[in-house]
Amino acid sequence: MSTLPYSEPLVVREPGPRQIPEPPRRGEPGGPPCRICSGDVTAAVWSDENWTLHPPVGGSLPGAVWLASRVHVDSFSDLPEELAADFGRIAARVERAILALSDVARVHLYRWGDGGAHFHVWFLPRPLGMLEASGMMLPVWEDVLPNASDDELADAAKRVAAAM
Repeated sequence: MSTLPYSEPLVVREPGPRQIPEPPRRGEPGGPPCRICSGDVTAAVWSDENWTLHPPVGGSLPGAVWLASRVHVDSFSDLPEELAADFGRIAARVERAILALSDVARVHLYRWGDGGAHFHVWFLPRPLGMLEASGMMLPVWEDVLPNASDDELADAAKRVAAAM
């Protein structure tokens, strides 16, 4: 049984030609400005001296949040040592807070580094019983499920923040 949110048959296609050099991302020299540094993102629902926690816009999974470093660095390998160590503590707090919401089976953590060059990770709640969204399928399903309202997403993120 397929776990994809699409009807079969699916057809494999060839990848396009590689673009080298790759175009600059947001926050990189020559690219657009960093939206996190400029504050052009949803308001944080929680923060401390190192991290800010934000609700998504246009998502389908209430309880999803993204965590950003206050310092502008690109990836795990660029985090100052003390922030890299602190990340585990904060990630555990976020996970526990999301699991405290009703109807959440697991919390998946994702870091895609292709959009912006400012360290941020996504915490996505897998709905209880939605086994077809297990593992790498969760972001695929998240993309095709009907969106929750931005108010519902923000309210769930505020409940996550309160549980932290």
